[in-house]
Amino acid sequence: MKRLKYYFFLPVSIVLILISCAKSTSTSTDTSGNWLKRSEFDGNARTEAASFVIGDTAYIGTGYDGTNRYVDFWAYDPVQNFWTQHAQFPGIARNSAVGFSVGTFGYIGTGYDGVNMLGDIYEFSQATNSWKRKADFAGTPRYDAVGFGINTKGYISTGFDGGYTKDLWEFTPTGGTNGAWVQKVSLGGSKRSGAICWVYNNKAYILTGINNGTEVSDFWSFDPTAGTWTQLRDIANTSADSYDDDYTDIVRDNGVGLVLGAKGYVAVGENGAYTKKTWEYDFASDLWVRKTPYERSERIGAVAFTVKGRGFVATGKNSTYYFDDIDEWQPLITYNAND
Repeated sequence: MKRLKYYFFLPVSIVLILISCAKSTSTSTDTSGNWLKRSEFDGNARTEAASFVIGDTAYIGTGYDGTNRYVDFWAYDPVQNFWTQHAQFPGIARNSAVGFSVGTFGYIGTGYDGVNMLGDIYEFSQATNSWKRKADFAGTPRYDAVGFGINTKGYISTGFDGGYTKDLWEFTPTGGTNGAWVQKVSLGGSKRSGAICWVYNNKAYILTGINNGTEVSDFWSFDPTAGTWTQLRDIANTSADSYDDDYTDIVRDNGVGLVLGAKGYVAVGENGAYTKKTWEYDFASDLWVRKTPYERSERIGAVAFTVKGRGFVATGKNSTYYFDDIDEWQPLITYNAND
């Protein structure tokens, strides 16, 4: 029935109109930027956890370790580089859920419990360290979707519900008794699961992922004010111009995405095999350059988050190995193989 894969991501956290036909060639390097090991996640090693950021704090919860699914919930302080445990997630234990934040509240929902695809949604209050069940997701129950928050709304799109999807749903936390869902215009391109989502300048970007066994290369942005999607340049060598000649390994599924300043980043994931390849996207030019590959083990099902202007990648799995490590991505720092 379903093609269940135990990896995810995350998510997240994103529009530009197509830049003119004049496309310049980008220089690239495999040793530009540095990965710095940080304090290991205090919970058990896992893959396919959910994550969101509220203010200056990042949160990670749920996930799967090959045997157990989790409901524990943790906060990371990037300044003091330590973890604290918070009120556990009240829903059924799951993996491959979405996480997103709206204002001072975070949300976790959808996912897979080992038997069923899920559609329930829960709200975390940072102020009271407590959870509340909200209106169930109005789309089909699914896993490996993406979730993101922009201004006062949350959104869920793509994922696997027994088939690949590309519908988009908007969530108003203050609507009705427990929030309200409204369907919006679907993503304009390929259906997909295991995609990456960024938010930049109040617009969402959805890229990568897999559809019917094939890694997708189309790249889209969503403007919630206009309610429209815009297609950006493909993330593969599909044009007759030279700018994308090196775009041989951006495509992937179950990777992670970060936004730092005016640049977006993708790292880890898989495309036929696990990958460490890291790429940087320039929102202004709609062009990509290679960066230093992820320095630890290749992996899928990791989470990534940006907090206090710093980007981090944590957890995940490689084959039967599950991880509890966390690394900071420093794109402007000189590569150091010994840190």
